[in-house]
Amino acid sequence: MSLLLDTHVILWFLANDPKLSQVALTAILDPLNIRWVSPISLLEIAFKNRIGKLPLPEPFGQMFPASLTAADIHLLPMEAQHIEPLTTLVLHHKDPFDRLLGATAQTEGLILVSADRAFDAYGVARLW
Repeated sequence: MSLLLDTHVILWFLANDPKLSQVALTAILDPLNIRWVSPISLLEIAFKNRIGKLPLPEPFGQMFPASLTAADIHLLPMEAQHIEPLTTLVLHHKDPFDRLLGATAQTEGLILVSADRAFDAYGVARLW
């Protein structure tokens, strides 16, 4: 399977946080699965860190991309084809970061690993 990890999933996985479901953890740890992260997630982390909503255990530049590389999580290039669906996508989800993640998962045929049920309204394949 090819997995796209939602922003909170990346953070919970890297922190070994028990909020990450066992199903999600098993899928992420399965060496047969390909794990992807969107640059929009890194942007969201940096933005929330900058405004004080998301303290990080170490500086952003030390965490990324090193922690992703160490966990064999790949950075998915952001392409215009990922953004184009946003021009017509129904606004089921209020978060623009998440709308782009959903559009990317749909465009690439990836399974989105996320606790966020709002993605279900988009018909995105979601694992939790």
